[in-house]
Amino acid sequence: MSSGETTIPQPVNYIADAWSDCETIGGEWNVDPNTREPVHRMVTTGSEDVERALRHAEGVYDVGRWDDEARHERADMLERVAALIETRVEDIARTDSLTSGVPIGVTRKVAAFLPARIRATAADLLNIPRVRALAAGGRDVRLYKVPWGPAAILTPWNGPSFIPAAKVVSGVAAGCPVILKPSEHAPGSAQIIVECFVDAGLPSGALQLVHGRGDVGAALTGDPRIKVLSFTGGPAAGRAIARAAAEDFKVLQLELGGNNPALVLDDADVEVAADGIFEGMTKLNGQWCEGPGKVLAHRRLVGPLLEALTERISKVVIGHSLDENTELGPLSNAPHFATLESRIEGLRALGASVYQPARLPELDGFFLSPTVAVGADPAKATAELFGPVVSLHAVDSDEEALRITNAHPSGLDAYVFSGDTERAIEVGSRVLSGEVRVNGAKLADLGDDSAQSFWGPSGIGGHGPAESVRVFCGDRVVGVDSPDLPL
Repeated sequence: MSSGETTIPQPVNYIADAWSDCETIGGEWNVDPNTREPVHRMVTTGSEDVERALRHAEGVYDVGRWDDEARHERADMLERVAALIETRVEDIARTDSLTSGVPIGVTRKVAAFLPARIRATAADLLNIPRVRALAAGGRDVRLYKVPWGPAAILTPWNGPSFIPAAKVVSGVAAGCPVILKPSEHAPGSAQIIVECFVDAGLPSGALQLVHGRGDVGAALTGDPRIKVLSFTGGPAAGRAIARAAAEDFKVLQLELGGNNPALVLDDADVEVAADGIFEGMTKLNGQWCEGPGKVLAHRRLVGPLLEALTERISKVVIGHSLDENTELGPLSNAPHFATLESRIEGLRALGASVYQPARLPELDGFFLSPTVAVGADPAKATAELFGPVVSLHAVDSDEEALRITNAHPSGLDAYVFSGDTERAIEVGSRVLSGEVRVNGAKLADLGDDSAQSFWGPSGIGGHGPAESVRVFCGDRVVGVDSPDLPL
């Protein structure tokens, strides 16, 4: 099976309401992670085109009207986007798979969910008033939810379609002119998403697309015309973005990930814990920012847990991501593959024994056995792994596990495994993290109104319901003053 079964077109920009060619980077290619064969040339956006996009976003920004008729018009447009995405689900799934290495059976589920995510934001447009009257003793005082202004959205390679779709629909629904820059390693799926938005009949300047590396992102994030910035990616880039944004106090949403802890308490069912950890470390090939990384297990459970994990790893079917029978595909790209191999060697240098019992396919791709590294100093095993890899460490009590966990908090996600739900929830409530899952490692929100803050080094802001108004709108109160107010 080769990349020829799905083609990814050469990426193009969408600037000032028109498609235009990107600049190619000489001698550099995006490659099929299954085979390392070239798929299309790597591209960038020149400074003049970035300036055109910024100028257009600034020129079209308007607070706008948000009465019932206007909100219905924009909600109807989003419904059209959802309907168009439904016609492209297979294209999106196959492009995602060929970009991220995630098996096609998984990317189809992700792609099939996108229309529902778009429609949920359309429903928010209708259900959340953008202007409402405040209690003010009979005076006319109104609270407006106002779009901040031009928004830059920078998305990663590990969620090639879902993250661009979710972020873009929130920004567009808010009324912010959006400039999207996807990862240079994942341009294809984002482009399909933008095509669906454009074909649905967007207002002028509502969405633009530029491609490129970090220098293109830096040109956007450092420009004062950008008023709100949403970024999902690594902590080094996140810090650079935060420093640049501080110059003119941009509104920030930074989701940066971390080495998420999994606490296996002394009363845990080893099979339940192994199922959850194995699912978490292999879901999306382990390439998801909320996946488990550092497993802190009661000392007497370390041996049985290692045995249970290696048994599951030895049976996993690793193969070409477009093969219907594949359970685990390759890592997404060469830089990440090299980073993860380096992180495994780093754990070995810290004294870990490394277990990699899976059988790899006879393909020249970025394939890696799911890995358990046992015995490293947990105080030094702090780097985010972001792949099918966990480190396993022995602890003697809940307190020790919490102390180690919170000394280097991930801040994004955590896991607790225990036979006593009340105990697990109590321990979980003490973890410095925005979300803690008990006895499982699913991806979907725990509850209908789940809201998750990014704690500590995992970023700034959070995600949850009604993101269009939570992130991309600010509050503005307008009303009649009164001499009767006390001060």
